[in-house]
Amino acid sequence: MSEHTGGPRADVELRLPAEGAYASVVRTTAAGLAARLDFTIDDIEDLRIAIGEATALAIPAADPGTDLVACFFFGQGALTVTLESEAMDDPPLDTESFAWQVLDTMAQDVSAGSGEGRFRVRFTVTSQVAAGTTGAEL
Repeated sequence: MSEHTGGPRADVELRLPAEGAYASVVRTTAAGLAARLDFTIDDIEDLRIAIGEATALAIPAADPGTDLVACFFFGQGALTVTLESEAMDDPPLDTESFAWQVLDTMAQDVSAGSGEGRFRVRFTVTSQVAAGTTGAEL
């Protein structure tokens, strides 16, 4: 698998309606990709939680009838996720919200915001194995 170079092309891209019913599809896809990257079960669960909170931020910000695009970038022991949707009203980001607080706790390099008619949430989840820690050492 390729190392994420920060380039514009995702290793995997998923496009689906920006509706809450499809959040589980993004979570399941992310979990499957993390398993291929040899994430631990705990890492995969952290990723699933982070995806759930990121979709809780991105989907309400999306314009009705638009798509949510989930981009997955593979790194060395890490998975970077970007969720993006059309949002012409440039919705503000509530960094005091429960979803933001959980996402910021579960992931690294968390960022979100709107601009140019889009709303984006981006974060990275790193495998405990890649970080050199395991649940037994914590």
